[in-house]
Amino acid sequence: MHIVIVGGGKLGYYLARNLLDRDYTVNLIEKNRIHCKKIATDLDAEVFYGDGTTLETLARAGIERADCFIAVTGQDQDNLVACQLAKKRFSVPKVIARANNPRNMEALRQLGADIVMSSTEIITRMIEQEVENAGMRLLANLNRGKAGIGSFTLPAHSHLDGMALKNVPMPPSSLIVSLVRGEKLIIPQGDTVIHAGDEIIAVCENSQQTALNKLFGEH
Repeated sequence: MHIVIVGGGKLGYYLARNLLDRDYTVNLIEKNRIHCKKIATDLDAEVFYGDGTTLETLARAGIERADCFIAVTGQDQDNLVACQLAKKRFSVPKVIARANNPRNMEALRQLGADIVMSSTEIITRMIEQEVENAGMRLLANLNRGKAGIGSFTLPAHSHLDGMALKNVPMPPSSLIVSLVRGEKLIIPQGDTVIHAGDEIIAVCENSQQTALNKLFGEH
């Protein structure tokens, strides 16, 4: 896979290094000449000095061959322009942007980026999930973080102990996908009975995670 990265700061540098370690082809654009020379010395990647918001620099960096484009500069405006050019002018299949300000995430999505990352937003969500869903273990995020797969262990003396799944009052937009009982994996049906100690794997929208946690976390 051929990846073009705009932004050679700490995030861009370590991202490029990790991708190179996984045998991806990486071209990196950095507009600070000193940083550019350092990165070129440290990494086995093609490093281009220039402005990643210009057609000329993007073309020199081989964006026409790119399978993925990543804009991770410290300026959201630059990331926005670079992503627009990558998606609309060069038709890069996958475009990823960094949002330094979480308030700019939706604008970046609407104006070119397929995926938008914000470290501030990620940390905030993690804190909220830890506080609000103390009994839930988040296994994976889905649909750009709008939904998730969570794991719950049904506590002793739960009122759901011995109940068939078809009778469990599940919140809207949620679904139990599997049970783990001891060493046994169970693909549940409506008449499957759950017991205390079962690990319940469910998928749900983020808005329903708290309700799901209360349902399976009750003693």
